[in-house]
Amino acid sequence: MIKSRILRLALVGVAVSAMAACARPADNTGPMVDNGGTQPGTTNPTYPDRPVQGGDIGAAVPGSAADFANNVGDRVYFDLDSYVIRPEAYPRLNQQAAWLRQYPQVTIRIEGNADERGTAEYNLALGARRAEAVRTYLVQQGVPASRIDTISFGKERPIAQGSNEEAWARNRNAHTAIVSGAR
Repeated sequence: MIKSRILRLALVGVAVSAMAACARPADNTGPMVDNGGTQPGTTNPTYPDRPVQGGDIGAAVPGSAADFANNVGDRVYFDLDSYVIRPEAYPRLNQQAAWLRQYPQVTIRIEGNADERGTAEYNLALGARRAEAVRTYLVQQGVPASRIDTISFGKERPIAQGSNEEAWARNRNAHTAIVSGAR
């Protein structure tokens, strides 16, 4: 009996470890912050205004989707029931526009998202307005409209689970997804 109990506990431990290893990584696309790892005096040749983070080991290939997501940022956030771009989102959108001008072969899709509150129809419409607001801004910054599609997922693709202010705030976003042309 004791051996079977120990065996069960060991199996539970292995299962929990396996689940933790397979867990989806956290989406770290909130406000831009310096996460440390910067080596003094080093600069990023692709983005001279950004320091090299943690050296070049495993660095994303310039012009790749990973480069865009990691070094530029692929998501901006919105206030409740709003599709007005927040002031803190403009630096990220300006960097997106600069990156897209640097890599003119890349096409993107802006995915509008909403939190779980409200009807499916309302959230689809709100997500569409959010995606279109980002698209319009990028076009104003010199990205050809022909390279940008939009779609709304409404509340169907949350990035944060839960029914609380923190989860809702993260789920009110527009995600810029690379569709084609990246390295």
